[in-house]
Amino acid sequence: MATENTELKAAIELLEKEKGISRESLLESIGQALSQACKSHFGKNDNIEVKIDPETCEYSVIAEKEVVESEEDIIDSTLQVTLEEAKKIDPHVMAGDIITIEINSKSFGRIATMNAKNIILQKIREEERNAVFNQYNSKVREIVSGVVSRYQNKSYYINLGKADAVLNENEQVPSERFQPTERVKVYVIDVKNTTKAPKILVSRTHPDLVRKLFEEEVSEVRDGTVEIKGVSREPGSRTKMAVWSNNPDVDPVGACVGMNGSRVGAVVNELRGEKIDIIAWDENPAVLIENALSPAKVITVGADPDNRSAKVIVPDYQLSLAIGKEGQNARLAARLTGYKIDIKSETQARESGDFDDLYLDDFDENGVYYEESEEYDGKESGLVPEGAEENLYGVQEGQE
Repeated sequence: MATENTELKAAIELLEKEKGISRESLLESIGQALSQACKSHFGKNDNIEVKIDPETCEYSVIAEKEVVESEEDIIDSTLQVTLEEAKKIDPHVMAGDIITIEINSKSFGRIATMNAKNIILQKIREEERNAVFNQYNSKVREIVSGVVSRYQNKSYYINLGKADAVLNENEQVPSERFQPTERVKVYVIDVKNTTKAPKILVSRTHPDLVRKLFEEEVSEVRDGTVEIKGVSREPGSRTKMAVWSNNPDVDPVGACVGMNGSRVGAVVNELRGEKIDIIAWDENPAVLIENALSPAKVITVGADPDNRSAKVIVPDYQLSLAIGKEGQNARLAARLTGYKIDIKSETQARESGDFDDLYLDDFDENGVYYEESEEYDGKESGLVPEGAEENLYGVQEGQE
């Protein structure tokens, strides 16, 4: 007869709820533990079967034994039983039959019981570790929110709820300092399953942190109406982001900026004041490069798609703005567009002859320069004269 155990059922339901361990895994571990306890108690468990009802958690331990005539015929008492003992269970049994006998698990010795307990505890720890690993492994390349618990060996440990994430020194923004109990959002870059606990590695410097923050804040990005085509970032200082809309009625830059800058402002606050330039993406590389150099105004852009290089001429008074402090604006624009950008002032270009070459000689009757290349053959893709393609948005946030 099966042994009902309401305490076991309650314990399983509690573990299932609090630890995220499936009932099937827990019942399997209990079955393995009882089978191992039989082996410890009897010396073998080849003829043992453990039955557990998954609904009621009632369990029984059954041993199959061969029926023999008398005590003298017994070779192995764990595998054989006398006819006299067998008839107490089944009056119709005969010598040579196989009979099933229920074993009282309470009769197991202390060592067998301890071994069974250790098996169950080990299984619980393994399943709990696997549950945590699976939960956070599904969040790789996503943002999670946690509370800073401590700073140790130049790394921050961030409590995510069921596990701690590690923000290593090389993934930290140098200007950022966190205090214990401070809440912070981080980007999950990897989750490793170790023997102790899953190791969750996170970042505050990854460019996709910005991308995911905008997904959280901007519904048009979240539903795919607005696409983030590229992000170039110098963590803690400045980010340039190129956006494009699948819907001609939706302004991609305006959607990301939000009413009175509310959306981009929320991202800037999360990044502790990092400046964010949002520009309109364009398939024409010259237009894209012009937009990427915002807030600087551009006279002409000569793009060579084959060599992924571009020559840019800006007004004299815009040169320092185009290059940016310590070259940051030009550097971020180059990363965003994938082009090597050579910027010259109008005076420098006139002195070197580049101004006449780019601006006067190579335009068609419509004033648009055609660059011969395999990738952009037959498309307007070289120079954009001043005023031919107006950048309506420039820099919405973080202008120098």
